[in-house]
Amino acid sequence: MSAPIPLISVDGVYKRFAGPDSLLRRISGKPPLAVHALNDVSLEVHRGETLGIVGESGCGKSTLARCLVRLYEPDGGAIRFEGKDIAALKPSERRAFNRRVQMIFQDPYSSLNPRMTVSQILTEALGVHRMRPRKEIPHRIDELLDLVRLPRDAAHRYPHEFSGGQRQRIGIARALAVEPEVIVADELVSALDVSVQAQVVNLLLQLQQELHLTVIFVAHDLRLVRHISHRVAVMYLGQVVEISPSEALFSTPRHPYSKALLDAAPELDPARRSRTVAARGELPSPLHLPPGCPFASRCPRVFERCHVERPALTARGPNRRAACHLPDFGAPSAIQSDEVMKS
Repeated sequence: MSAPIPLISVDGVYKRFAGPDSLLRRISGKPPLAVHALNDVSLEVHRGETLGIVGESGCGKSTLARCLVRLYEPDGGAIRFEGKDIAALKPSERRAFNRRVQMIFQDPYSSLNPRMTVSQILTEALGVHRMRPRKEIPHRIDELLDLVRLPRDAAHRYPHEFSGGQRQRIGIARALAVEPEVIVADELVSALDVSVQAQVVNLLLQLQQELHLTVIFVAHDLRLVRHISHRVAVMYLGQVVEISPSEALFSTPRHPYSKALLDAAPELDPARRSRTVAARGELPSPLHLPPGCPFASRCPRVFERCHVERPALTARGPNRRAACHLPDFGAPSAIQSDEVMKS
């Protein structure tokens, strides 16, 4: 029996942005600089799961999220939805795709039109995609507000009258108005107070269960990602360096960068805090990508091959892949060997 087609598949996607230019470069005939935001990104998203995407600031997480909803067009590679290349969709298919895959933005303060009431914001979403007859729209707005745990009288108020957490709930309601199948949440709670973050994340989890949503959760907070995700993709300098089931990644990372990321996460228990430096050196410039492994300049296990050959994303056990020239890195047998050597 053949495996089911992934709901979303990303195959070798590249994305570049124009970098800083200068008169000297033009006179000398040098090509314009380009920021390499995504470099051969490949991953799959399965129906009903939550895929977490993590990495340092500037690693390409948000760029990938925007490519998934066609806010950015990739410069190379393909993104497929139910097996169809979204760049080749017909106008009617593109409209359906835009409805079925919705994005919730990071900043609830700038993602809502300040001149429109909540009712107008939701009516616009419902009207563009013709989700309900006009006379049924007020009732549907009440349903959406109930869904995100906001009072119904919120419909007549403006975004500036709400707190950050409430605005993010309005953003969720706007996304849900068109009855999507996929939600791309780009740093959903990073702009919110810590006390509110758990409420919004728990709301998203409840909605996923109730509405059978597929969620792509972009974040830098590893604790949140572990709590909400079935699988996690770790990005570094525009590429996926590891993708793994959530608990497996957090217990035995199979890439040196994944381990460094976890080691750098703050511990609440003072007795468990480490003074070991998680990753040394500077992050390479996305304007001038180094040859070989992008993590080579910061990796404690680097060797000659790392500087000349880029590692491919290869299998490292059931449902796990990592891009590292050390095939046994993080494997239980290798960990035991390291402990014996240290003792």
